[in-house]
Amino acid sequence: MESQVREDTDCWRNVSRQESWAPYRSGFCVGGVSVGIAGSREQDVLLGPQLKPFHLAAASYDIGIRIEWISDLPQMPGRKLFDSGAAWRLYEGQEELQFDFGYPLPGKAPHKRLFVDSNFCRATLQMSEESFADIPITPDPLEYPLDELLIMHRLTQEKGIELHGCGIVREDGVGNLFVGHSGAGKSTTTRLWTAREDVEVLSDDRIIVRRDGGGSEVKTPSGATGGADEQQVPRLRDSSASRTNHFAQDDKTKKSCGMRMYGTPWHGEAMYASPGSAPLGRIFVLEHGRGNVVTRLSPSQAVGELFARSFVPFHRHEYVESALEFLHELVGAVPVYHYAFEPAEAAVERILEFCD
Repeated sequence: MESQVREDTDCWRNVSRQESWAPYRSGFCVGGVSVGIAGSREQDVLLGPQLKPFHLAAASYDIGIRIEWISDLPQMPGRKLFDSGAAWRLYEGQEELQFDFGYPLPGKAPHKRLFVDSNFCRATLQMSEESFADIPITPDPLEYPLDELLIMHRLTQEKGIELHGCGIVREDGVGNLFVGHSGAGKSTTTRLWTAREDVEVLSDDRIIVRRDGGGSEVKTPSGATGGADEQQVPRLRDSSASRTNHFAQDDKTKKSCGMRMYGTPWHGEAMYASPGSAPLGRIFVLEHGRGNVVTRLSPSQAVGELFARSFVPFHRHEYVESALEFLHELVGAVPVYHYAFEPAEAAVERILEFCD
């Protein structure tokens, strides 16, 4: 049996007393946000291929999820706050938010439903037995996009944000974040850097940025090994052997006024997803262009460019305000540049030679 199952009860004691009934527990951490899972079925708490490298055993978790199975999930009235048009919808309850996951067909009930409190600390995930009865594979309760939605919303309660970008960490520990919309060149940038230098890629598509320490302990995953088929899973590094391991592991309690970037499970075309992290030195807003031109952005310009490339829940104004407040702090701590680059090795050379 995998070590993440039936962990010591001390690893759950601070999540919620209500979860003491659950014989199976596990947890993971993405971007400094830890999530504890409790359920009565072993398969419900087994982390999927993308989350497994982010496994974390902790004394307490930021978010506690209780998984329960019910016969079916009826349609529930409520004010709709958001509709993705495909995978999920969000409703407002009296004291909690309700996420319904499933295809938005008329009269079609969701196959799972997540209830979570307004602070994103306590959650109950209901799984429909009827919906999964005829599915031959074992369902993954936290399958994307549920995992990302949890982390994204929790970041609104803390000093942090998820950005559409790739994080590159050089051997000397210098961390550069390249942000951009889809098609802006994030995967291309990742390939150029990995071909040119021995770098650590935290992610080729989505990076979480938050204060470096911020006066409290920085939680990091317990480490994971790769070895799976690279055609089917992300290229995951063993954080216990990583050359940037002294950032992700040995410096867990470092206090700093700077910023730190974290890898996420949600990779792009290049399929890089690492549980590691590193101090953030510079941010480049990518755009295809000529001449590999780097231009420093003013604070107001930088906030606007980063906000346009961020993952922020727009259904509540306080979430948006929190994101903007943090972005102002971010651009005050880390220089932000516009980078019009050509997809060739010279684009990497330009950054290596660049001086602020």
